[in-house]
Order: sequence, then C-alpha cells, then structure tokens
Amino acid sequence: MPHALIVDDEPDVVDWMSEVVRAEGYTVATADSLRNARAQLVRQTPDVLLTDLQLPDGRGTDIVRDLESPAQIEVVVITGHASVDTAIEAIRIGASDYLVKPVDIERLLAILRRQPQASELRSEIGELREELRRAGRFGHMFGDSPPMQALYDKLSRVAPTAATVLLTGESGTGKEVAARTIHELSRRKKFPFLAINCGAISPNLIESELFGHEKGSFTGADRQHRGFFEQAKGGTIFLDEVTEMPLDLQVKLLRVLETGTFVRVGTTEPVVTDVRVIAATNRSPERAVAEGSFREDLYHRLNVFPITLPPLRERGNDIEMLAQHFLRELNRMEGTNKIFSPEAIAKLYEMTWPGNVRELKNYVQRAYILADSVVESAQAPQSPPLAAEDQSWLIVVRVGTPLEEVERRVTMATLESCGRVKRTAARILGISLKTLYNRLEAYAAKDKAREAEESGPMPLVEEHEIANQAGRTTPPGPYRRH
Repeated sequence: MPHALIVDDEPDVVDWMSEVVRAEGYTVATADSLRNARAQLVRQTPDVLLTDLQLPDGRGTDIVRDLESPAQIEVVVITGHASVDTAIEAIRIGASDYLVKPVDIERLLAILRRQPQASELRSEIGELREELRRAGRFGHMFGDSPPMQALYDKLSRVAPTAATVLLTGESGTGKEVAARTIHELSRRKKFPFLAINCGAISPNLIESELFGHEKGSFTGADRQHRGFFEQAKGGTIFLDEVTEMPLDLQVKLLRVLETGTFVRVGTTEPVVTDVRVIAATNRSPERAVAEGSFREDLYHRLNVFPITLPPLRERGNDIEMLAQHFLRELNRMEGTNKIFSPEAIAKLYEMTWPGNVRELKNYVQRAYILADSVVESAQAPQSPPLAAEDQSWLIVVRVGTPLEEVERRVTMATLESCGRVKRTAARILGISLKTLYNRLEAYAAKDKAREAEESGPMPLVEEHEIANQAGRTTPPGPYRRH
C-alpha cells in the first residue's frame, strides 16, 4: 500500500487532506513542522510527500533536500501564493507538482491517482536509453549525435515533473515530436495529448477553441463546446507557435497557468482544469517580447524549463541515419527494397537543410519516387532555395486593374510567401493583424457571393464559417516567384 506524508501547520488542512488521501488507498503520516517531518521520514519513506512551503521552523523545500533519493518520491509543494518564483523553486528542488491554497480537491486527486508511477517512468526512460544505445532512437526521435544526446537528457529530466516547457528551434526540427516525448514519459501519459497551432486559427475562434463556449454566446454557437483545456484534463496541451497568439488571449492563458482555472466564452463561471502546458515557437521569444507582440510575464511563466532543438545541419551523422530511416519506412509501406548509392549519401552532407528534418523527409520521398532500385544523387532533387529577405514575389497585373484587385493579389501573395503566418504577413504589408483578418474575411465573403451567383441562391453563412474559410482563400490570377 502506498504511503503519504502530509506536512502542514494548519490542523484543518491536515485533517481533510488526510481523509482524501486515505480514501485513495494510502497510509498517511502527518507533521506540523520540519522537525516532526524529519522524524516521520526516519520511520518510513513516503511514496508521496505533500508539504507546505511555509512552516513554523523553516521552508518545506528543506525537507526535500534531506531526502536520500528525492527522485524516488512524488514531491508536491503547497503554497498560499502562486507565482513564477514559487513554481520554479518547487521544480528546482525536485517537486513534480505544486498546489495552491485553498487546495482544489480535483487537482489533489489527479496527483494521487497518478501514483505509483515514478518507478515505471524511471524504468521506461532506462529502456529508451538502451534503445538509443542500440538503435540510435529515443522514443519517436532519431539521432545519437552529441546535440541530440544533450536534448534527450533534458527531456528525460523534465518529463516526470510538472514543469511548463518552452521549446524553441527552427521550423522542421521536431518540436511537436519532442512535446509528445515529454508527455509519454510523464505521469500524464494515460491522459490526452492535444496540439493546437496558435498561428493557424483566426483570433475570432482561438479563444473558443482553447477554453470552449456556452450555447448562444455568439452567432452559430448552437450548443456548449468544450475547449482544449477541458478535453485535455489530466493530460498535456501543446501550444505551437505560441508567440502568434493574440495579446488579449495571452492574458487569459497566463491566468490558466497561474490559477488552474479558465472561463468559457459566454459565461463568468470559472472551470478548474489540470493540464500541463508545453509551448513552442520558431521565432525568438525575446524578440517577440521586445516588439510588443508577446507578453513578458507570459514569456517568463512559460519559460520555466526552456529547451532548444538543434538544427539538422549541426547533427552530423544523424543526417544519414534519418535518411536511411525514412527510406526504410517507405520500403516497408510499399514492399520494395530500394537503397541509397554512396554518391547520394555524400550529397546529403553537402546540403544545408534550411527546412531541417521535415525537409529531409520530403527529399527522401521524392528520391524514392524517382528511383528504380538505387537512389542516385541526381534522382533526389532538392527543393528550390528559399528567397532571400530582400527578394520579393513578382505579381504581374495588367494596366487598368482595379486597385482593390491589386491589393488582394499583393495581400495573398505576401501571405503565401510567409508560409501563411499571418502575423508576419501583416508586418511586411505594414498593416495590423486585425486589418489582415478583415481583408481575408471580406475576400472569402466575396468569393461566396460570386459562387452563389453562379450556382444559385446563397446559403446562410455564419461568421465563424467565413473566418474559417478566410484562412483557405487562394489568390486569383497568375503570379510567379523569382
């Protein structure tokens, strides 16, 4: 039977927490000071240690430092004031989670029901290390170069904790794969992992996607919708391109991280959630803060444990290892036995891979399609080089083209040239992000009207449907890149 030690100098808190913990099948010991807690540790080592941060004769963190094997114990720090500093302090001393007074019973139960799993996680991490030694892979991630070894060590250390993680790195380096690895090595692995791209959803809809909405809260809201923070309860949310999140929504995300509660659109009733947040960006978050597009307090709250993923060009022999892995997967799916020629392998090391692992995977697939039995270097065409920043897309328009049409073509071509990252496109065009979304919605509405004229009466289109279609609008008329 698992054993828990509760350390708090408030008798009422100790009494009700003891009842809850016993009801979950634990034996319980209690202490109201550091001295008594140390005495309890001598009698029996707990599986779970729940300790108040402020005690009459010191700080709860001092107990953790006394533990012979803190990694063997689930350490939960309880604090009366949630802040970035207390969260960081708790993680640094080895705590896997922390609770804010008054303690929410649902969060406490979620922690207790994740036990006992520490030994399972350590065993799984050990197995992954052995697989890395034998096959050069760590879960879903491939590569055994020194930069990747350092990455795996960080993932192994942070995964069993409750720390918020900020993943940075160039596009295509595998940030979502790293986030999934953290989730699968955590105590939350039996609960959902949900990923959302903050730059790919209209600002009109992203709040509803994250936090949900009540029936009738806006046009088209014909039923209650549970957002990501409800759907992922107990699990992990991956916020990709978090620096593209609208500023007003950043405030609400900060509230969730600090209080564990949120409010659905259309109501004022707080909803408690228990999720771990992993965020990612391919931009410099510090630069985004300096530019005013990313809140500094949110940045520091997400940046509890930062991890930078190395670009492919710095990973040495991993390039060949990954290429061979992708080729094996294609052979397995298609029932073939194609191989790389030595010249094709040598070619891999001559390329710079600005698109990183994603670009390499596409490259291997193109080479596979063009090859008979042996992939030659000439049969593996490289993607056209990305245009330099001082180059632009060339748009050809006839004299007399209406200015409205010229504006539309320039807007859409700029959006395409930026990989459809709307914030970047708005900055290049010299307009606000809101103005860009308004243009896209207007273009979508006109396209709908034109289609209706050609095919019959126009069906009713709700605002959120128009917003969805705005992100898929393609520029009419010819344009080409140079």
